[in-house]
Amino acid sequence: MTDPTLLDADDPLARHRDLFVGAETPLVYFDGNSLGRPLRRTGPALAAFVEEHWGGRLIRGWDEGWFDLPLTLGDRIGRVVLGAGAGQVAVGDSTTVLLYKLVRAAVAARPGRREIVIDRDSFPTDRYVVQGVAAECGLDVRWIEVDTAAGVTAGQVRGAVGEQTAAVVLSHVAYRSAWIADAAAITAIAHDAGALVVWDLSHSAGSVPVRLDDWGADLAVGCTYKYLNGGPGAPAFAYVAERHLDTVAQPIQGWMGHADPFLMGPDWTPAPGVRRILSGTPPVVGMLPLTLMLDLVEEVGIEAVRAKSQRLTAYAAEVAAELLEPLGVVNGSPRDPDRLGGHVTLLHPRMREVTAALWQRDVIPDYRDPGGLRVGLSPLSTSFTEVRRGLEATREVLVVLR
Repeated sequence: MTDPTLLDADDPLARHRDLFVGAETPLVYFDGNSLGRPLRRTGPALAAFVEEHWGGRLIRGWDEGWFDLPLTLGDRIGRVVLGAGAGQVAVGDSTTVLLYKLVRAAVAARPGRREIVIDRDSFPTDRYVVQGVAAECGLDVRWIEVDTAAGVTAGQVRGAVGEQTAAVVLSHVAYRSAWIADAAAITAIAHDAGALVVWDLSHSAGSVPVRLDDWGADLAVGCTYKYLNGGPGAPAFAYVAERHLDTVAQPIQGWMGHADPFLMGPDWTPAPGVRRILSGTPPVVGMLPLTLMLDLVEEVGIEAVRAKSQRLTAYAAEVAAELLEPLGVVNGSPRDPDRLGGHVTLLHPRMREVTAALWQRDVIPDYRDPGGLRVGLSPLSTSFTEVRRGLEATREVLVVLR
């Protein structure tokens, strides 16, 4: 078994771990794929914002950058982690709200078509939104049945889409198994059927390189509190491909998406470009932690982040095979490193109890039914030694529970 201290010594990104709050403590954090650690800079930066920008500039801040922040920050996210050219990404609202907007927009762009395609193991919000939109619009949901230890394949999508498909809604990285879908191939298959694709990038952005423009993607959404460390409730982002910008019709028509927000006129006229996706006043304070993390990701480079992520997940699988498989634990994630995102799911009938016991020991994974303990490994804040200690603790708890 590889010595984790040697892996840490050989890790070119190890020095960045000390930039995060709590990295110096003995706590083992396996939940960076649900909520990333804050940067140490975040607290002082928020305090300075309150004193200098909010407290000092007050409402003048809107004219001095806040008004355009959803778009300027969107351009940075697009450039740094999404493979998206300028003018196609906006920040604001929650992932669920933006997903609703984009699914409705996709359906509206394909009038007369009767189906929305989604896989049965998509994250609950995605399934619930699709079901809600289908009910609102009188459409049917066509379900793809998937292997929960893997994810949706191009062949499955090809078998599900057809002349009645309005939209395909899928996750790039599966929340349960971390399966990476073949986004370029799936997008092309949907387009051949005349449908639009809405990609959920929540488990990709900041961990797995995304190439929205190269994929020929139509629409995408994602959160910023996982690998982008924006903090609890940090605003999400929406991507609309340039070719759709002048025609996309979003259903929540708010004043910030108006062509002239301060006209205060009687009717809603959509703003040109991606601004039309906005609805209400943007969460300016909530965007600040995200800007700081983007600085770091841009400095390091998303390819280097991905390389570290692959080393971490491979090491976690290696340690789990040594320590946990003899106790009946099964690796519930893809073994192909090119198909695996930033976490590993370990399966055992008693993992719910294991997770609760680990939390009491300051080892923090999360649990997903049925019987899945997710080992989420945020590349810039997780060490190899941390991985080993956390999985050793998992073994100790399992031995006691047997």
